Amino acid sequence: MNKNYGRLTSLLEKTMALQTALILFEWDNETLAPEDAGSYTARVIGTLSGEYYGILTGEEIGNAISACEKEEGLFPVERAIVKAAKEERENLICIPSEEYRENAQLVAEAAKVWSKARTDEDFDSFAPTLEKVISFKKKFASYRQKENQPLYDVMLAENEKDFNTELLDEFFGQLKEEIVPLLKKITESKKTIDASFLTGNYPVEKQKKMAGFLAEYVGFDFKKGVLSISAHPFTTNLHNRDVRITTSYHDKMDSSMFSVIHEAGHGLYELGIGDDITQTLVGQGTSMGMHESQSRFFENIIGRNGAFWEPLYGKLQELYPDQLKDISRTQFVEAINKVEPSLIRTEADELTYSLHIMIRYEIEKMIINDEIDLKKLPQIWADKYEEYLGVRPEKFSEGILQDIHWSQSSFGYFPSYALGNAFGAQFYYHMKKEMDFEELLRTGKISVIRDYLRDNIHKYGKLKTSREILRDVTGEDFNPGYFIQYLKEKYGKLYEL
Repeated sequence: MNKNYGRLTSLLEKTMALQTALILFEWDNETLAPEDAGSYTARVIGTLSGEYYGILTGEEIGNAISACEKEEGLFPVERAIVKAAKEERENLICIPSEEYRENAQLVAEAAKVWSKARTDEDFDSFAPTLEKVISFKKKFASYRQKENQPLYDVMLAENEKDFNTELLDEFFGQLKEEIVPLLKKITESKKTIDASFLTGNYPVEKQKKMAGFLAEYVGFDFKKGVLSISAHPFTTNLHNRDVRITTSYHDKMDSSMFSVIHEAGHGLYELGIGDDITQTLVGQGTSMGMHESQSRFFENIIGRNGAFWEPLYGKLQELYPDQLKDISRTQFVEAINKVEPSLIRTEADELTYSLHIMIRYEIEKMIINDEIDLKKLPQIWADKYEEYLGVRPEKFSEGILQDIHWSQSSFGYFPSYALGNAFGAQFYYHMKKEMDFEELLRTGKISVIRDYLRDNIHKYGKLKTSREILRDVTGEDFNPGYFIQYLKEKYGKLYEL
């Protein structure tokens, strides 16, 4: 190993160890930590974050990066790691150390404040914390802001480098133009779908059994992964040998099933990261949009595909004989694809899901551009839901307080969900040219699809950007037309339009 590069990697190993500890605290916070632990644990998180900041902004690592940049004999992966280290350092060094540590502690506490406020249906108790989180987010973005760059674009770039407000305005404009009229046609159609049997007495122990089976069926490796319970399903990872996913269980049986398949999709991405780059700065999914493309690909394009259930539905009926004995597979597949405007993003059907994201995108822009009084957030949220989806929340937990993201300072993250849908559809139409996709699902050969995704997307981690992956895999740049085509074909057929 090159001497200068060896010096850099020894420093980066320390930062990765600190990041691993922080990830474990995040996991524990959301799964097992007692309610009263929050503020005390937050101080530990603040200290670890300060140590991480200190190494990456220190003179020693700065000199190591500069020396490596001058080296001519580095391998491409090594050069990519040097570049990533430089970018990470530049993103941090502009932030005063005390502010960085204070924000890390605030965010650790904010999730607990949000959780209690949601339980208590009390937005006012969360608003002051949210205001502080937003203040820090805007301040940090301003430190990184380039000349004439919109502040929100800085936040978008943290999640998806190749996309900005201009591109997203065009993307969401197309969705609004195409999906809203399609939704109206569906709600006015004569086709009725009964999904009432999905809700009822579905014992948690049986749901857990099905969740574990489905995760393993799509390829999640329990020798390298864990499935646990949290209020808000999520995925995190320490490296490609330790990937952790969660779900939650309700009386709506399909809720946990599809959250598990969704999180397993995230997990498969991280499990598929190449051994040569795991535990490095490039050893993760390349962007939040690409990550969502994989989770929603497994959840919707695979999991809600009728062919997926041909070899599986009998097992589901065996698990729930009383609930599903008189329900045919066709009825079940129609039910899990039923379109019904709703209030909760995570429970939204595939068609209306992007409208939920569009609402959050529009509100985030208003917040960051100082076009909104935070006290009016609940009303603005409710008004937009009524405008786009024809439903209006009556409780904060089904409105402004339903998502954890803003308490975690994740502004600019939500658009990734909609981009992921579009990326996934583009991959799907390309893959259909290269394999008999539906036949693979019918015969339970998901490994062929999974291996294709691993070999063409997962293993590269951050070595390629999202748009580079799209071009390399499909031969095209980002094209949202495939997503619109997918929705029109699928739901036009389902609702006999």
